[in-house]
Amino acid sequence: MNTRTEGIVVQTRSRWLADMIELLSSMRFAISLLSVIAIASVIGTVVTQNEPMPNYVNQFGPFWFEVFAHVSLYSVYSAWWFLLIMAFLVTSTSLCIARNAPRMIADMKSWRENVREQSLRNFHHHAEWHSPLPGAALATELARRAVADGYQVKLVQKEQATLVTAKQGAANKLGYIFAHSAIVIICIGGLLDSNLPIKAQQWLFNKVPFVGNGIIAEIPAKHRLGLGNPTFRGNTLIPEGSSSNTAIIPAGEGVLIQDLPFTIELKKFVVDFYSTGMPKLFASQVIVTDHESGKSFPATIKVNEPLNYKGLSVYQSSFEDGGSRLQLNGYAMKGAAHSSFALAGAVGKSTPLSGSSGSEYTIEWSGFRPFNVENLSANNGQDVRAVNPDKRFTENFSASLDKQLGSAANTKKTKELKNIGPSVQYKLRDKNGQAREFNNYMLSVKVEGGDAFLAGMRDSPAENFRYLRIPADDNDSVTEWMRLRAALQNPALREKAAQRYAANLPLQSSASDPLRSQLQASALRGLNMFAGDDKASGYIAIARFIGKLPVAEQEKAADVFMKILNGSLWELWQVARVQDGLPPVPADEKHGRFLQLGINALADAFFYNAPVYLQLKGFEEVKASVFQVTRSPGKNVVYLGALLLVIGIFAMLYVRERRLWIWIRPHADSGSHALMAMSTQRKTLDFDKEFDRLKTRLAQS
Repeated sequence: MNTRTEGIVVQTRSRWLADMIELLSSMRFAISLLSVIAIASVIGTVVTQNEPMPNYVNQFGPFWFEVFAHVSLYSVYSAWWFLLIMAFLVTSTSLCIARNAPRMIADMKSWRENVREQSLRNFHHHAEWHSPLPGAALATELARRAVADGYQVKLVQKEQATLVTAKQGAANKLGYIFAHSAIVIICIGGLLDSNLPIKAQQWLFNKVPFVGNGIIAEIPAKHRLGLGNPTFRGNTLIPEGSSSNTAIIPAGEGVLIQDLPFTIELKKFVVDFYSTGMPKLFASQVIVTDHESGKSFPATIKVNEPLNYKGLSVYQSSFEDGGSRLQLNGYAMKGAAHSSFALAGAVGKSTPLSGSSGSEYTIEWSGFRPFNVENLSANNGQDVRAVNPDKRFTENFSASLDKQLGSAANTKKTKELKNIGPSVQYKLRDKNGQAREFNNYMLSVKVEGGDAFLAGMRDSPAENFRYLRIPADDNDSVTEWMRLRAALQNPALREKAAQRYAANLPLQSSASDPLRSQLQASALRGLNMFAGDDKASGYIAIARFIGKLPVAEQEKAADVFMKILNGSLWELWQVARVQDGLPPVPADEKHGRFLQLGINALADAFFYNAPVYLQLKGFEEVKASVFQVTRSPGKNVVYLGALLLVIGIFAMLYVRERRLWIWIRPHADSGSHALMAMSTQRKTLDFDKEFDRLKTRLAQS
């Protein structure tokens, strides 16, 4: 591959201009630009592009968010510096082609007939022989044999000699021209499909991104792009039964509205899934109405099967919830009341949280999934206790409780994929604007040897959900756990439970009264401590109390304390049921497991930190399809560049240029003397073999 830049020399008296053109058209400059583009492409791949700005703040933090924003790392491929590098690359490659292509084309056409006999002897690959044939006949025969080997041949008469000059593989130089032209064409195609035309409209026609919320039809013209926009790439979300005639184009911290020449109405969205929960097929059945003619036609848009109409392509990008209507039950997570209340909501909207305890909160319904395929292997989900500063103590208490109930959870690690049903996701925002995000499952699942409802919580979208496991009772509901939680917050019921615990223990009559009083006091103290306050409750409060004891006594004290706590919480549950007019539950293994999970959930509820728990009871799903609408005039240009690049690389790698000269002059005695020489750009073992083979064939003449 000839990469020299000594071709056409710019005729100028300005030395600095000549040096600049030489630098711009040099291979080292082009390689440097390609290296920078490769690094930028890696950044653009690692950092998700054109996401909402709050996502980047959560991911990188306020400081690095500002740093990365100044260098446009969130939209690398439309950044001014990236477009500038692309422009330099196009200029550099174009200059390289302009300087070298004419010389290469001239060299392809040239027969290189201005050689002399002595210069041919200086070639590394040369040979001489004597032939009895006269010069003209020998030249004709050698030319015929060279043509048979695929060479183009020309006979040139010299003084008292005949020169046979031949060439093969001259298209190798076309490979260089095609490959470099392909880079220019692909870059131009990329620039045509970039947001450069949109930037130009912002500069020339004062188009500004729209920031905030509003009805699309009412957004002013300064935020909208017309039908004549030459290139764009935007998204539109359409719920079932709804339509859209615009696309949304992200632009910095806002969006631009792109008007479309037609309206898309989504009649039905179809989705099919693999057993793992991954989408196998999703397609949209739509009605397209042309604004100009008023005519409508049906179409089906699938993944990799876009709708192409009026120079625009509509791709099936993804799918979302289109505003599913939800019915839920709410349960107070604070105070001594355990009554529930009905609540309704719709995905994408908000609902004020009614009730005295939660009147200053707003529920923002952010998502709904009709089913979830999860890995339910043992200990798979992260517990809300992950934020517990005394996690070492709480783990010890949980293990101690498992031993006392004789039914420790199986900790075998296995992968178990299972559909665990619908889930709802929402944000609970307080009066100060602070919000936490929750993800609650509708159905109970098997965890730690029992059935439990998973209630997820996280402080920011950058975190994973941490789950509170609320045990399911005999009716597969959260009612009994809510009853136990409310009873724990009732001082009168705690005192009754402590009395029952002390009264029900079998003791020797001689020491029963003082010992029962001590047990009652210890049980009440444990319940009060476990109920806690705003600073600490559950295992944290107990762990801090045990931590004040001498280290040698902590393990024994923890064991005794947990036995008393376990028994008194059992009695608390029974007292609460009696108060509500219900009979006590049997003291069996099933209810013992429920109590174990319930105690863990009570301890973890401190970290759940929400005024209410919302449980999904019913839903009416509404699907929505996300389409990507594009106008990409540079697509065919890029395809042409890619074709030229393939042809060019193939020509450079697999087409070898060879030159052959045979100098024929009369021999001193009789016949003729032949001097043969060959050259090639890349000297290889194959060329050595080809020279030997061709020399043998020609010398036989």
